[in-house]
Amino acid sequence: MVAFGKKLKERQIQEWQGYYINYKLMKKKVNQYARQIEVGTQDHRHVLKDFSRMLDNQIEKIVLFLLEQQGLLGSRLTKLREQHDALEEPSEIAQIIELREAYRAVGQDLLMLLYFVEINAIGLRKILKKFDKRFHYRFTDYYVKTRANHPYSQLQQVFKHVGLGAVVGAISRNLHELQDRQGSYLSIYDPPALPLQDPMVDSIKAAVDRLSHSTNFLNFLAQHALIMQEELPAPIEEHIDEERYHFMSLLLNLANTFLYMVNTYIIVPTADDYSMSLGAAATVCGIVIGAMAVAQVFSSVYFSAWSNRSYFRPLIFSSIVLFVGNTMYAMAYDLNSLTILLLGRLFCGFGSARAVNRRYISDCVPLKIRMQASAGFVSASALGMACGPALAGILQTNFKIYKFTFNEDTLPGWVMSVAWLVYLIWLWISFKEPSRDIEENNSPHASTSKTAENDALEDGLKQALLITSEEKQEDDEDPEGDGSEETSKESRQPATSIASAYRLLTPSVKVQLLIYFMLKYAMEILVSESSVITSYYFNWSTSKVAIFLACLGLTVLPVNIVVGSYISNMFEDRQILLASEIMVCIGILLSFHIIIPYNVPQYVCSGLIMFVFAEVLEGVNLSLLSRVMSSRLSRGTYNGGLLSTEAGTIARVIADATITLAGYLGQSLLLNITLLPSLLICISSIIATCFTYNSLY
Repeated sequence: MVAFGKKLKERQIQEWQGYYINYKLMKKKVNQYARQIEVGTQDHRHVLKDFSRMLDNQIEKIVLFLLEQQGLLGSRLTKLREQHDALEEPSEIAQIIELREAYRAVGQDLLMLLYFVEINAIGLRKILKKFDKRFHYRFTDYYVKTRANHPYSQLQQVFKHVGLGAVVGAISRNLHELQDRQGSYLSIYDPPALPLQDPMVDSIKAAVDRLSHSTNFLNFLAQHALIMQEELPAPIEEHIDEERYHFMSLLLNLANTFLYMVNTYIIVPTADDYSMSLGAAATVCGIVIGAMAVAQVFSSVYFSAWSNRSYFRPLIFSSIVLFVGNTMYAMAYDLNSLTILLLGRLFCGFGSARAVNRRYISDCVPLKIRMQASAGFVSASALGMACGPALAGILQTNFKIYKFTFNEDTLPGWVMSVAWLVYLIWLWISFKEPSRDIEENNSPHASTSKTAENDALEDGLKQALLITSEEKQEDDEDPEGDGSEETSKESRQPATSIASAYRLLTPSVKVQLLIYFMLKYAMEILVSESSVITSYYFNWSTSKVAIFLACLGLTVLPVNIVVGSYISNMFEDRQILLASEIMVCIGILLSFHIIIPYNVPQYVCSGLIMFVFAEVLEGVNLSLLSRVMSSRLSRGTYNGGLLSTEAGTIARVIADATITLAGYLGQSLLLNITLLPSLLICISSIIATCFTYNSLY
């Protein structure tokens, strides 16, 4: 595993080397501060002031160089504009081609400049995160608050690439005009937007989108999958991905995701009736629904570990266990056994292979289509969530074959058993296990010879950074030239346990996981108790409950289209995050039954508000989570995807248990009692978000 500082240095453009953020120097300075504070020779106030000044100097160096390069690009574009205007009609093809190549050359230099800004932005985020982690101080919050909103902010230049938009627009427009000089008077500004065919324009647009975290529907949808990637992916990885990628295997993983979500929600409309038919209370449906989530807490871990060695065998095991679990669920009716019913649901939970599905996309799908695959993963989940209840609404029949009963309670189990059996056969025939060849690391060892530093800032601090021979020896062993424990080889390895993964969580990450817990808890309460609540207050039939839940599920994709294509390009992620939390809170408040008679419009509207904004919140939350989470959690068994899955699954377990426990107090109190924890957790998450708001910059 190559250290981030070394990777950062390798990716630098050699001619501009002196203008990048000096990550190595700043990291050394952080470690020096830590030693000085430990021995009592330095206080926190001086450290904050000194480090702030260093950051200001580094950012100023970057921004001044950026402005200089923008000016050079602007001058070249001005001259090209003059040549463009001088073209006569009709123009010779050779002149147009020559001018287009000149614009493309400017575009190539612009790409280099965008890459320069991106690397520096990543370096700044990393060093801020490292400072916060080392000193347990919210320095990022302070620094962003004092710098970002200042009228003369230089930080905005780095993170918002102010001014580059005009250069991008000039190159794009002129390349488009030169491409079509055959009588068309349309430009790139005329609606409908014309497709920009020139590959240089596409490359520039992709670089700008990546730098600004700009998004579209597919990007936003893919964020729900939380398939984490390295900050600076190496180009060589693409070749490996192409060799491991197999379309049918990807399709089988998406089918597994879809079927599992159908399996999860197909029983929701009938779980209360099934419980009552076995002699239990209607609210026992909470345990019946939640049993699957309980098992998933454990299955996520062993499936994630298993996927380190194989993808095929875990999927085979998952299919068999789900077939058995659904068969047990269906047979519990004729056996008149609530125990068999619960065991069947537990078996279904033990077959949850979502960790394998995520891991396959992360490891085996080429980078160029990974976003689409991630969006497919989320779409399959959303479609399964909608199809499950809808399918339950269709299965309204009652007949017997031999001793087996087929009715609205048992048919979901039988149907899913058949579905998993068919899937198992398809999997056995079509899945291709990717190769597990480990690529050798051919990167050269870091040189241990001492080189002269050209950076003026480093020269000024060189005396303070003199190290002893013992520390120099540690530097030689450390690729980043840093002898601290954090940068040891072990500290760059993936987390090896839940505990070690937890230690990597910063306050910002913990808040995002709390938000994820909250939204999953609120959604599970809404969905799982829907059959009991609607039956008690409105006398809804199973079909009506199924239609209501299916409609909720069908809102997922349209909502993501609107948010991903429009809203997320108008506002920052952190703004959408906070607004969505507030709207979820409003939805919860509107759901309470207090004075007026509870009616269908109140329940449906409040449920819709809660569910829709929870979906919006999930996408933004996972986007921010992948951005603020340690890169060490992007790989290995205990990765970021597993942590978020565990947080969401535990939330579902607690929510379902709450429904069952609240049922002992009577169905008249069920709604308010189950909504109260949702409200408290939601308010807590809003407060926590406000405290970490600036660290999400």
